[in-house]
Amino acid sequence: METFGARLHRAIGERGPLCVGVDPHPSLLAEWGLPDDPDGLATFCERVVEAVGDQVAIVKPQSAFFERHGSRGIATLESTIRQFKDGGVLVLLDVKRGDIGSTVRAYADAYLDPSSPLYVDAITASPYLGVGSLAPMFETAAAHGGGVFVLALTSNPEGPYVQHAVAADGRTVAQSVIDEISQLNRGAEPLGSFGLVVGATVGVTGHDLSGVGGPMLAPGLGAQGGTPDDLRQVFSGNVSAVLPSYSREVLKRGPDTAALRAAVERAQAECRAVLARAAG
Repeated sequence: METFGARLHRAIGERGPLCVGVDPHPSLLAEWGLPDDPDGLATFCERVVEAVGDQVAIVKPQSAFFERHGSRGIATLESTIRQFKDGGVLVLLDVKRGDIGSTVRAYADAYLDPSSPLYVDAITASPYLGVGSLAPMFETAAAHGGGVFVLALTSNPEGPYVQHAVAADGRTVAQSVIDEISQLNRGAEPLGSFGLVVGATVGVTGHDLSGVGGPMLAPGLGAQGGTPDDLRQVFSGNVSAVLPSYSREVLKRGPDTAALRAAVERAQAECRAVLARAAG
């Protein structure tokens, strides 16, 4: 069975590193002239799949914007996942789940077991009950060729209060998360299946990302103020597995399919150029 890391590495080589977030905000639906209801949500997703499904390696639907529409929203999420996967796009579901024991195992079964209707290639997870509490997710991902992206250094202003706190061993909380994920990826080739979420706007934090061995999702580009040039600063010395993530900056170009495709192409080219310069 091919690992998520291997599939992602190949997809990046074929389609580039850009990740497009599928975030159907109520305001975005309104900008597209769509109602903020399950029908508007379904139409939005169909157009996004049509516009970007053959352009990018990976997409990142934000589960919350589907959940807010209840059972019909979840049905649309299931359908959108299937459509992207049928088109050869990897799906990273942004759910940021985190718990302990049987509950975290149930989350793993919901998203990382192929028998689930919500089965995706990878999910985001919160480590703040301890990285070890996520072990059932890591185990299920490994068993079925999936991936897990763990929050490490996030773009929100409240994040450093927790993430930069220093533990008894002298490491920050974030560095301990980075180190534990790096250990999970040790020896994996060509790319580990366990990743980190590191915001594109965090700047120079003094954290060591050089040995992660897995993918690093970089949200915060575009509407949140981040630019491709910020990637060189944040990921200096380890840009080969960075996944720059755009959401609203691209999606606001809709509902016109050609405009959406052009926005994706432009973002892809800018990110490719910056990461190539940083790697060279």
